[in-house]
Amino acid sequence: MAKQVNVFLDNRPGRLKSVAEVLAQNNINVRTMTLNDRGEYGLMKLIVDKPEKAYLALSEKHFACALKDILAILVEDKPGSFFKIATVFFKHNINILDAYGYVVESGKEAVLCIEVKDIPKIKEIVEKEGFKILEEDQLHEL
Repeated sequence: MAKQVNVFLDNRPGRLKSVAEVLAQNNINVRTMTLNDRGEYGLMKLIVDKPEKAYLALSEKHFACALKDILAILVEDKPGSFFKIATVFFKHNINILDAYGYVVESGKEAVLCIEVKDIPKIKEIVEKEGFKILEEDQLHEL
């Protein structure tokens, strides 16, 4: 199962640098990240090459963080791919709690990372519809 590291940060200058410093000191590579403003705090979501190590390193430095299971869906990087996966979600009445994506190789592959309530069930549905779900090691090898 793919994992993302969620980090809750005070919404003030320097907090992003503090997280980046901990990750750099622990030789952790960031594959992608999002940062959302929540008023007085922010929520950073990270896909890193060593999620458990990142979680422990950040926890040791007193960052409020969590490891979260996600589905990492490999999709083609071409027009209509997003429509195809969105149609699968609609067809099977799948509610997406959170999502973000990134291109691995332009014109070839992209990854859609989603949070859903019933991961095993949704994983089975998405795979039956012809999409590849990346396991943690596969996600980090891209």
